[in-house]
Amino acid sequence: MSKQNKPEKQKKSFSQGQLIWRRFRRHKLGMIGTAAVVLLILVSIFAPFFSPYDYTEPEFRKAYTPPQRLRIRDAEGSLTRPFVYGLTQEFDEVTWERVYVEDETQPYTIRFFTRSWEYNILGSWTTDIHLFGVDEGGSIYLMGTDHLGRDMLSRIIFGSRVSLFIGITGALVSATLGSFMGGLSGYFSGTVDMLVQRLVEMLQLFPQLPLMMALSAAIPSTWPPMGVFLGVVFVLAAVQWTWLAREVRGKVLSYREEDFVLATKTAGASDLYVIIFHILPNCLSHIIVVLTLTIPNLILAESALSFLGLGIQPPMVSWGVLLSNATNLQTIGDNPWIMLPGVIILLTILALNFLGDGLRDAADPYS
Repeated sequence: MSKQNKPEKQKKSFSQGQLIWRRFRRHKLGMIGTAAVVLLILVSIFAPFFSPYDYTEPEFRKAYTPPQRLRIRDAEGSLTRPFVYGLTQEFDEVTWERVYVEDETQPYTIRFFTRSWEYNILGSWTTDIHLFGVDEGGSIYLMGTDHLGRDMLSRIIFGSRVSLFIGITGALVSATLGSFMGGLSGYFSGTVDMLVQRLVEMLQLFPQLPLMMALSAAIPSTWPPMGVFLGVVFVLAAVQWTWLAREVRGKVLSYREEDFVLATKTAGASDLYVIIFHILPNCLSHIIVVLTLTIPNLILAESALSFLGLGIQPPMVSWGVLLSNATNLQTIGDNPWIMLPGVIILLTILALNFLGDGLRDAADPYS
């Protein structure tokens, strides 16, 4: 009997999305950045649940309370549930400054899923359940309080809503506008290219921060907070799109004479269809890199504008608004925890850059 040839095992094929995901999973820093960004987004969406206190409620008697130390061992050194000691106010007899001293006779156990101030979840239903808190009579200020006695942790959490939304929304608008304008410029060349590039050069002629300050100052102070918020998003997106447009133009110039573009045009596709569905997808990896770098740039820009009083205005709160309280060196020296929003901005930018680096390597087939 002749031996029958065994059928060859078919190789499993993967879609482009599956290949990108497989490469992305091998990028450790990219996965770390993704986890951090997802956590930040979830915390910002459900900010009231994660905030132990109402971020707008002042407690004047607790102004500039230092961060309370979280403890897991009792006075005898035994492990116990996490708790904090109560704080008592005293006056330094030398400097006559108000100081806070831990009262070791008043331990307050940290409890999870506690009830406190009421809030709405996504505008649908009302509840008063929060992730953590302490028993009545105690307080828990893990990041201290500001000059009005408001919990810094709660204000940072609520500030993430505005800062992240401005960064992500502004970057998406900027990337969409920049990709489209760069695609038109590189594909048509000639008069269209000249007009678009002169506009890009005119906007890039001015230093970014002064230009954003000038545009932000044009927003009427009589607008409601939401109007100012949307105005800041528009200003930041209007300034940032030019850099991506210039880079996409260079990519499109190299793709427009490729065989797949000529074949699509021969088949009767319109120029707009060719740009959107054939040329720009091939620039995806580059657009992703610029997009993920734009988000932290916009977060920094919003923080700078709000720090200077030209961005988000109270009662809305952002990380830049929180940093605006740190304009006095003496205040910073006496209460260094008011600089914590700057640390959060730094960590967020690092996470976004890790995410962008991972996405770039995964989307690039030659990486």
